[in-house]
Amino acid sequence: MMMKILACTEPGELAYGEKEMPVPDTDESLIRIKRIGICGTDLHAFEGTQPFFSYPRILGHELSGVLADPNRAEGFEKGEAVTFIPYFNCGKCIACRSGKPNCCTSIKVSGVHIDGGMVEYLSVPQYALVHGEGLSFDELALVEPLAIGAHGVRRAEVRSGEYVLVIGAGPIGLGTMEFARIAGGKVIAMDMNQARLNFCRDRLKVDHLINVTTDDVTAKLDDITGGDMPTVVIDCTGSQRAINNGFQYMAHGARYVLVGLQKGEISFSHPEFHKREATLMSSRNATRADFEHVIASIKKGLVDPNNYITHRVNFDEIGAEFESWLDPANGVIKAMVEL
Repeated sequence: MMMKILACTEPGELAYGEKEMPVPDTDESLIRIKRIGICGTDLHAFEGTQPFFSYPRILGHELSGVLADPNRAEGFEKGEAVTFIPYFNCGKCIACRSGKPNCCTSIKVSGVHIDGGMVEYLSVPQYALVHGEGLSFDELALVEPLAIGAHGVRRAEVRSGEYVLVIGAGPIGLGTMEFARIAGGKVIAMDMNQARLNFCRDRLKVDHLINVTTDDVTAKLDDITGGDMPTVVIDCTGSQRAINNGFQYMAHGARYVLVGLQKGEISFSHPEFHKREATLMSSRNATRADFEHVIASIKKGLVDPNNYITHRVNFDEIGAEFESWLDPANGVIKAMVEL
């Protein structure tokens, strides 16, 4: 039986096609895809700027669907709504043995290292399945990007009452702000797009906004924090310039977490970093604990994933609409694809 697919054949090119419907191995389950969230990774792959990427590739890892064939997956039933953790790990390397399968040495991320979810049916490892817990397909497709932010906040060990500067108000940055708030942090949103900052204020109730194109960033941070500067800085831009600039915004003793990813080198003043006894961390993907934290937060009403969906298309319309989502003028926060 054939199914429809959409592949990124080379930078700037998407092509519909057909492929044999997958037959799950003994340790896999088959999902009928219902929703595909479009993320920065997909857009960067289309642009040709995504690290760890090769072409052609079927994109898509923010997914939800119906379990078409559990194939004896313990605790799961045919027909139930599910999502899954799209970072497939080996289970044997030093990272996996240390409880960090999110940075497995041979990780295969769906839609990045291997073909992903812009398909009608997808076979996934049973260990990756996540119960729907009564969430809608839209909400389930947004669990993964929210979990990226939740993981970054957990890496930062955000404490109640401390100032958390989140640089970048894209979808990942917005989720990071939400989970920093849930952890008790006083969030400062920074971006160059005033419309995104207005969204932070109006929809996410972020109290402190900084526009890097019009504000004196250091002076405003000094004013907001009473001269202390933020004790947590989290970059969600993937911009080399923004990442390098972030070092100057840290309080003494601060933690700096890089959620955003870029291809170049980081550059900063060692004496300035050293005198702060600062901590620099990367944050990659997310873990099952982060997925569970996100789902619980949605069920408690602490996060409303529907805030993020600004554009909605059918699967057959992706090819015509995709390039327009790269244009900031179109105000895309999250495009959601329906099947």
